[in-house]
Amino acid sequence: MTDIELILNELRKFNHERDWDQFHNGKDLAIGLSVEASELLEAFLWKKPEDANPEKIKEELADVLNYAFQMADKYGLDIKEIMLEKIRKNAAKYPVEKAKGSAKKYNEL
Repeated sequence: MTDIELILNELRKFNHERDWDQFHNGKDLAIGLSVEASELLEAFLWKKPEDANPEKIKEELADVLNYAFQMADKYGLDIKEIMLEKIRKNAAKYPVEKAKGSAKKYNEL
């Protein structure tokens, strides 16, 4: 069993035991993901990046990943596959020779 499968199984078990699957439709998972991402941002609000509390970051990032993993599971998406595919697409949009050291968007390179 891969690490991703282990995490998905634990999430499924957790939700099933609480009868929460009924609440986890695509829309509500996307909203939850957005809310948790905002809470992650809050860890950095009015601070220098290095002053953010690592424990707060860890907690909120786990919540973001929780919703992202559940959304992938809900739609039958293979997390490893979609991540590697996105990395390949980004590599094509941001070739090293144009993008290295630059924060410009791909259409501005």
